[in-house]
Amino acid sequence: MSDRKGILGAGNWIVDHVKVIDAWPNQDTLANILSDYRGTGGSPCNVLIDLAKLGANFPLTGAGIIGEDEPGDWILETCKKIGVNTELIRRRGDQPTSYTDVMTVASTGRRTFFHQRGANTLFDGESIRLDASTAKIFHLGYLLLLDRLDQPCARFGTKAAELLRNASKLGFITSVDVVSEESERFARVVLPALPFIDIIFLNEFEAGQAVSLKIRQGDQIDVPLLLNSAEALLGAGVRHWVIIHFPEGALAVSREGRRIFQPSLKVPPNEIAGAVGAGDAFAAGLLLGYHDDRPMEDCLVYGVCAAAASLRHPSTSGSVENLSACLALADLFGYRSPLL
Repeated sequence: MSDRKGILGAGNWIVDHVKVIDAWPNQDTLANILSDYRGTGGSPCNVLIDLAKLGANFPLTGAGIIGEDEPGDWILETCKKIGVNTELIRRRGDQPTSYTDVMTVASTGRRTFFHQRGANTLFDGESIRLDASTAKIFHLGYLLLLDRLDQPCARFGTKAAELLRNASKLGFITSVDVVSEESERFARVVLPALPFIDIIFLNEFEAGQAVSLKIRQGDQIDVPLLLNSAEALLGAGVRHWVIIHFPEGALAVSREGRRIFQPSLKVPPNEIAGAVGAGDAFAAGLLLGYHDDRPMEDCLVYGVCAAAASLRHPSTSGSVENLSACLALADLFGYRSPLL
């Protein structure tokens, strides 16, 4: 492992059209668009860009499929400007670059997504030469939103599981993120991949899908259910860390029995412009520390501080800064009270 360096991010590459609206409308009624932005979307795209902004001093490489169109051009330009290697991003003319219309309510920062799957539907295990990469971490996202990788595989359960197994055999640390889908597909698509995942990122809704229960009851996190869901994921095969993030903070539970809770920052409501991308910023901060062999306690702090920084702009990465500036927000805003 010592000769490996960098992070290879693969999966969804998306253009986000973020629209800040005055209120969420009822069916057949009108909402006003107060402002709109174009931003990057998709786990590998956001995580790699955030890592570059945080000041990662190791190679950042993206892999995936985009269309032969202007949005695809823009993704490549954005990545190249910030130092993300795009040589493994392929282009196809038979599907448009994937995009998402993100509706963010101004008063709450809560968002709703309308997604065009586009070229991401073409991405599969044959689309990437893992054996040509010397990266330390292989980050894949999002399961449940990669049509070909979500397909069944006779030997490993799903094509994603097969890809992650191959990455593991080559010596990668494997990291995976999951999309928030309200369906019955979690067991069929996500569970087969767990034995080949070193670190899995989920929010509280996604973690609840693992145990078919709601971890958030009203405005409160059900802590026993939170812990049970993490343990269930470890029991189903996750090799090292289950990471569950939510507005109140983040929980890391290890196969060795460690439980670490890190409160989030108390970002004032008037500082919050949107929550889209906060989960990816959290993952970027944590992976920054994990790549550099920092203790998980430090990794979680990096994560919640990066997430807090991202809240200050409606787009995914618009307000993420270098790590020192993100950590300084903890002194400025302070932390919430711990749940555990």
